[in-house]
Amino acid sequence: MARPPTSPAAPSPPGPVLPPHRFAHVTDPVRRGYDAYARRARAWTAGYLERGGQVTCGAGCFACCNMPVRVSLAEALVTAQALTDAEAARMEAHARRVLGNARTAPDDDVYVERHRREVGFCPLLDRGTGGCSRYDVRPTRCRDTFSALPARHCEAGAWEAMTRREQDAYRREVARTPGTDGELPFIAPLEHLSEPIWAAASRAMRAEWGLEVWGDFWVLTTLARSVAFMSSVERGDARGAWRAARAAGLAHPTILEVG
Repeated sequence: MARPPTSPAAPSPPGPVLPPHRFAHVTDPVRRGYDAYARRARAWTAGYLERGGQVTCGAGCFACCNMPVRVSLAEALVTAQALTDAEAARMEAHARRVLGNARTAPDDDVYVERHRREVGFCPLLDRGTGGCSRYDVRPTRCRDTFSALPARHCEAGAWEAMTRREQDAYRREVARTPGTDGELPFIAPLEHLSEPIWAAASRAMRAEWGLEVWGDFWVLTTLARSVAFMSSVERGDARGAWRAARAAGLAHPTILEVG
């Protein structure tokens, strides 16, 4: 049996945060992308529903909020700038659990499974209401993930709990459900509509810093509030940024890419 993730260190106390306007050239394109996506997604969804499609996600549904989330540093900055110190501390604690999982998971499948079952739900999730407490600054992947099948199919362990016959029936249902890619229950066109956000983030980071940073949402949101890490990124110093992440105890190739 794979070892459970460990927490390498306790969250550090809040420190100074670089002013938001300093990163406007990389965050503004992301914010504009979010707005454009919302308009396009609403228009596409209206037509989809008229054609008989269904979106089962809604307020209070959070079955997918324990999935790993990959983001750009540009997106992480948007979220990080909105957090209180208490929220940032919870995000850092979660990031350290993510790191523990990354260090000990033997493969991607185990990494994802343990993230869902053991690292657990995003600390920005309000379990009382089932809603995101920072909905307006949630990352792209949280915006474009919609299921065409009931939420029970999105829960951790749902596939493993099915019998062989139930799995076969599930595959057939996904294959015939409009909007899916035929293999997963998620609505593929809504994911494709979000791709311009990632492209805009990539261009903005490359233009402003001469490098790109991608990785785990909670790790990058924590590092986005680190003066040492962000100062190295601003200089286009990939090695310096990695050293700063390592000094913060948040460097691992599974959850951080700088270059």
